[in-house]
Amino acid sequence: MHIEPGFLIPGKLLGANIAALGMLGFYAKDLIKNPFEIIKACLAAIFFSIFMQSFHMTVGPSELHFVGAMAIYLTLGFRPTLYGFGLGLLLQGIVFDPMDLPHLAVNSLTLMIPLVTVHMTLGKKLFNKSLTKRVSWKEIAKLDAIYYAGVVSMVGFWLFAISNVATPFASWASFAVSYLAIIAVEPFVTIATVRLLKKYETTTVVRKLTEVSKLSLAS
Repeated sequence: MHIEPGFLIPGKLLGANIAALGMLGFYAKDLIKNPFEIIKACLAAIFFSIFMQSFHMTVGPSELHFVGAMAIYLTLGFRPTLYGFGLGLLLQGIVFDPMDLPHLAVNSLTLMIPLVTVHMTLGKKLFNKSLTKRVSWKEIAKLDAIYYAGVVSMVGFWLFAISNVATPFASWASFAVSYLAIIAVEPFVTIATVRLLKKYETTTVVRKLTEVSKLSLAS
């Protein structure tokens, strides 16, 4: 989901910067109200960075990463994950690849907009104790499918809307197809992470710094 340097027109990145700041600003009030959410956002950034560094390769006009998005989202919550993506990408750019910093807003939106979509459609219900919706393999697979379809679509949007070079559809399609491998692997990581933390959900650290106590696992 990292679009390679040189593909996007620098002069058209302003809109992405405004949109990214606007989205983060919209949720800032709720984040600041709860200091633990800020800690969780930092944890999300750290785990996201570790996941990204664990596997990444260039495919067509962008990079394929292991993101661990749903594992982070289901364990740390929506707002911390949203901010964790932005902070994690900033950390990645500063420490590992400064060339990616001009695309920080673009790459952040590529991850954040699909996350908002997932949360507002299927994800929010999983955190609602009053509902009987349970976290199952099927539900996690749905979340991953929606999320990565959104990521791939966002990459396509940037390439076709503000690209600096002609990007063949086949090149973008090869990137899109490559994410099928991630969709196949991530549910295993997600369900294993949730199940592990559920075992310790009564401990102070897990109760304060995760959202797993709100989740009901399917038997």
